[in-house]
Amino acid sequence: MELRHLRYFIALAGSLNFTRAAERVHVTQSTLSHQIRQLEDEVGQRLFDRHGKRVMLTEAGESFLAYADRALAVIDQGLGELKQTVAPISGTVRIGTTHTFNLGFLPDCVALFLKQNPTVKIVIEELSGDAITDGLQAEQLDIGIGYRPEMQKDIRFEPLFNEELALIVAQTHPLAKRKRMRIAELHRESLVLLPQSFSTRRLLDECFNAAGAEPNIIAEMNTIPAMLGLMVRKHVGTIAAPSAIAEHNKPLRVIPLEGPTPIRTHGLLFMDKHQQTRASMAFTALIRKQTKAGKHGARPAA
Repeated sequence: MELRHLRYFIALAGSLNFTRAAERVHVTQSTLSHQIRQLEDEVGQRLFDRHGKRVMLTEAGESFLAYADRALAVIDQGLGELKQTVAPISGTVRIGTTHTFNLGFLPDCVALFLKQNPTVKIVIEELSGDAITDGLQAEQLDIGIGYRPEMQKDIRFEPLFNEELALIVAQTHPLAKRKRMRIAELHRESLVLLPQSFSTRRLLDECFNAAGAEPNIIAEMNTIPAMLGLMVRKHVGTIAAPSAIAEHNKPLRVIPLEGPTPIRTHGLLFMDKHQQTRASMAFTALIRKQTKAGKHGARPAA
């Protein structure tokens, strides 16, 4: 059975007239008739009843039509997508990302993507995790790049890599010589942290509760640079991802934490009912490729 047999069969089933069906598929009436007979010989059943000029689908023909329609629709869709891939990708990709991703990894990915797809426009907003999910639900964003969210209806999360949070202190801090610390040892330790509206802060609070620790939170700030500025002036610590402070030119010490170790999972976020464009799908494919290549500097998610 060949593809043309399906096209001829569907054309004749739609018009039930050999002349009109032949015109629709641009062949002669005799060619169409011959091809329909070939198809009937192959399936071993008559698909049409012919009574003079009158043509009707048989019961077998009615049954076969539903399958032929689906098969041809899938093939046509595939052919259409193949043709699209030849054409340059265009359009706008709207991305919501967290601060950590936006430091080096994401700009590198954007530069590489635009080099390959110069007709695409990338719009990036640096947002909190909650604001990213809100933007996706409002369809103001195509893609979210951030941490695994708390339960969100209709939001799909695709993990990319895991990252451990650590205690960050200035080199002159009393704890600067420590190679590792338990969360319990942060009891009554002065810290500056993100506000409780941030998912990272809520994760830390869970770790503190599990370890029975109550740090002295002297300040809450919603950006890493602000927290680092206070740390240097007040000789207090903070807890953050090493990648979030890597590009800040400050004399800092990174001290791993354990018991439990705070771990965030970074990944891609999508709104399931929001159909992705060619441009957004191509960009997420690049993100996955760069992550697998280890360009983000952390270990892959399990």
